[in-house]
Amino acid sequence: MATSSVPESESDSSCVGSDYAEIIVLRHGETAWNADGRIQGHLDVELNDAGRQQAAVVGDRLSKEPKISVVYSSDLARAYETAQIIAARCGGIRVVTDVDLRERHLGDLQGLVFRDAAKINPKAHQAFVSRETCQEIPGGGESRDQLHQRCTSSVQRIGNKHKGERVVLVSHGGFIRTLYKQASPDGRSVAKVLNTSVNIIHVYDDGKWTIKSWGDVSHLNPTGYLQSGFGGDEKSG
Repeated sequence: MATSSVPESESDSSCVGSDYAEIIVLRHGETAWNADGRIQGHLDVELNDAGRQQAAVVGDRLSKEPKISVVYSSDLARAYETAQIIAARCGGIRVVTDVDLRERHLGDLQGLVFRDAAKINPKAHQAFVSRETCQEIPGGGESRDQLHQRCTSSVQRIGNKHKGERVVLVSHGGFIRTLYKQASPDGRSVAKVLNTSVNIIHVYDDGKWTIKSWGDVSHLNPTGYLQSGFGGDEKSG
């Protein structure tokens, strides 16, 4: 459930049809744990300096594009700080936090360096890499089915509320990969979601989703902040 409400607003953007919402989905900026290869999940980790620079650059990019109605964000610090920086660069638009936009809960793997996880907690690691989509991770971790239900229902709810508008959604690698699989015509998975990459989907109220563009990091190329940091792929967290 969203932690605060957003009034219905009219969009002055003629580039969005009245029968869908254009949702600009962004992964948060880089954190020190991304750089170290450490699994975050629901643990609250701040952006590092590179991540703040990434957020500022993507915010500058979005400020030059058609009107954004609102920024939705996971309530975890790395996403929320990214969202706040973007909102400020776009003229101080509203940021709404929503716990349903969090990363997948990764149970007992959270806080571990990924390369050591199989040795330190083989049971949790085996659950994580299992091909069974109903497999939960020991320590309160979500199954892929649970993640899918949470991701798709929350984004459909946001899309239904903002038909005819452009909104930004700041979330996490595992969450965003789930959205791609839902919107992809053949249900394929995407290999990796880079920090502050721009991914745009159209969400219709009949449940149809389409991908307008995916994985755009052109705003980062001149900055030196295009990092190869951990996460955003099948090891996401």
